[in-house]
Amino acid sequence: MCGIVGYIGPRQAYPIIITGLKRQEYRGYDSTGIAIMNPHLTVYKKKGKVAELENTLLGENLKSNIGIGHTRWATHGEPSDRNAHPHLSASGKLAMIHNGIIENYAQLKTELLNKGYTFKSDTDTEVLLNFIEEIKTNTQCSLEEAVRIALKRVSGAYVILLLDEENPDTIVAARKGSPLVIGIGKGEHFLGSDATPMLEYTKEVVYVNDYEVAIIKADELILKNLGNERQTPYITKLDMELAAIEKGGYDHFMLKEIFEQPQTIYDCLRGRLDAEKGTITMSGIQKYAEQIMNANRIIMVACGTSWHAGLVAEYIFEELCRINVEVEYASEFRYRNPVINKGDVIIAISQSGETADTLVAIENAKKQGAIILGVVNVVGSSISRVSDGGAYTHAGPEIGVASTKAFTAQLAVLTMIALKIGYEKGTLDKDRYMRLLDELNSVPDKVKVVLEQQERIKALAEKYKDASDALFLGRGYNFPVALEGALKLKEISYIHAEGYPAAEMKHGPIALVDENLPVVFVATKDSYHEKVISNMQEIKARKGKVIAVITEGDEHSTSLADDVIEVPEADEIVAPMLSVIPLQLLSYYVGVAKGYDVDKPRNLAKSVTVE
Repeated sequence: MCGIVGYIGPRQAYPIIITGLKRQEYRGYDSTGIAIMNPHLTVYKKKGKVAELENTLLGENLKSNIGIGHTRWATHGEPSDRNAHPHLSASGKLAMIHNGIIENYAQLKTELLNKGYTFKSDTDTEVLLNFIEEIKTNTQCSLEEAVRIALKRVSGAYVILLLDEENPDTIVAARKGSPLVIGIGKGEHFLGSDATPMLEYTKEVVYVNDYEVAIIKADELILKNLGNERQTPYITKLDMELAAIEKGGYDHFMLKEIFEQPQTIYDCLRGRLDAEKGTITMSGIQKYAEQIMNANRIIMVACGTSWHAGLVAEYIFEELCRINVEVEYASEFRYRNPVINKGDVIIAISQSGETADTLVAIENAKKQGAIILGVVNVVGSSISRVSDGGAYTHAGPEIGVASTKAFTAQLAVLTMIALKIGYEKGTLDKDRYMRLLDELNSVPDKVKVVLEQQERIKALAEKYKDASDALFLGRGYNFPVALEGALKLKEISYIHAEGYPAAEMKHGPIALVDENLPVVFVATKDSYHEKVISNMQEIKARKGKVIAVITEGDEHSTSLADDVIEVPEADEIVAPMLSVIPLQLLSYYVGVAKGYDVDKPRNLAKSVTVE
C-alpha cells in the first residue's frame, strides 16, 4: 500500500522525491519521510501527510543527487514519527524504505535481539534492515549480496529501497509481491510504486519482476535474480500524460474522476465496439473465446468496488452467456482451498492490478489449470502479467482513494466480454445483441446527462449530511449498485451505511427504519421495478426518508419518494453504469459538506498490496 520514490542522477533529488510522494499519497498518508546523502546519510521523517514533512524541512540544506522517500499506510506499529520510514540501521550507515509485510519478522527480530540489537520502532521494516546489515557485516559482502541472502530467508511481500553511506552513488532495490517501476532517463534513474513520480522526466520504464534485485546508478541499471544471475530489463513506453494526474481545475481528484466518466467509458469502448457493424473486437478475449464459451463456470475474483463490478457482471454473464458465475472475495478465495477444475475461467478484476489477495488467488488457480483473464486499469501491472489474457479498462490514473471511474470502466469491459461471448455462443440472438450494442454505445452521452444534476445532488447532500446511518436498497442488476453506494458513503463521509437486496430489507434491516433514517432506493425501470415500488411503500409506511434514483418520467416512484434523482432510460444490463453516478456524487458532496478530505479518507489506501 505504501508509496515509495527514489532518484539518482544529476538533478536535485529532494524536489523530485517530495513531488513524487505527493502523487503517491493515495497509497497511504499516515506518515512520510526521505533519506538523502548530504554528504552523509541523513533521514527526515514525520507523522502525517507529505505537506507536513515539507513544512518542517523549510530552510534545511537538502542538496543531494540521490535519495529515497516513503509515504506510509501503517501495518506494523501505529502512525508516528518513530515508525515512519526511512529507517536507519543500527550503525546508521544504511537507510531503507519498504512497502509490504514481512511475515516472519518476529523470528528474525528474536535472532537479532539475541545478538544484542535494539530497535527504535515497532516495524517489521527495521527488523529486515538490521538483518541485512548483520549479513553484510558478518560476511563482508556487498550490500546487494546481503540483500539477496536476506531475502531468501524472508516470508511475505516487499519492495525495498536502500541507501548505503559507504556506496553513495547507488540505490539497491528488490521486489516481491509489491510493485516497483524504474524510469530510465539520460544519466539518471527514477523509482516509484507506480509511474506517476517520473512522468515529466521520462516515458521509458522497467517493471521489476518478483524476486529481482536492482542495482541502480545514475548511468547504469543492473537487474539480478536471487541466484545472482543477470536479467535483461524489458523497457516499456508509458502511454500516460502528466495532465492525467493533475486536478485540472476541480476541487478534488474524486470529483474530477466522477466527471471524467463520459470520456473514460468512451475510451474503454473506442476501437472495440462498433455498433453499426455489430462487432466487438477484443484480442485478449478472442484468443480464449472458445474456452470461455465451453467453460462450466466463470469465477470472478476481486476486492471492494471491483467485487461489486463482478456482482453486476454475474447477472450479465448468466443472462447473456448462460454460464454459471461465482463472485468471490479474493481474500477468502485464496485461503478457502477452493475446488478449481481444469478449464475453469477466472476473471480477476482490479483497478491497480496489484491487489495482493487477488494476485495470490489467481496464481493459485493458474497452478490448478484455470484460465486467467485480467480486467485491470494499470498497464504492466502484476495481475496483467500473470493473466493468460484479458482487457485493460483504459480509465487512466485514478488518484482519489475511493474508486469511481474504475468501476464504470470495469462494467463497460465486462459487458463487452459478455456480449461477445453470448453472441458467438448463440445464447444471445442477433436482434438483442444489436440493441445492446447501441445501448452500451450510448452510455457516455447518458452519463453526461446524469452529471448535469450536480447541483441538485449537492443540495441533497446538505440535507442528509447529519444522518448517522443510511440504507441502500436495490434489486437485480441494481442490487450491487446499492452495495457500491453504501460503500462510497462509508468511505467518504464516515456515515454508517449498508446495502441490501430490497426484498431482504424485511428480514431484519427494516427494524432500523424511523423518521431519521435515509433509505436510498436504486429504482430504475427494469424487470424488478414493481417489486421495488412495493419495498418503497413499506419504508414510507414506517416514516423512513426515501431517496430514489429513478428513470426519467417515472411518476409513480416520484410520488412515493421524498427526493428523487433521475437518470436516462436504459436497458437494465447497462443501467448500473448510470444509476451509480448519483450515488458517487451524493457521497462526494456529503463528505465535502462534513469537511473531510474526500481524496484521502482516514485509514484507507488506494492499492492494497498487503493482506
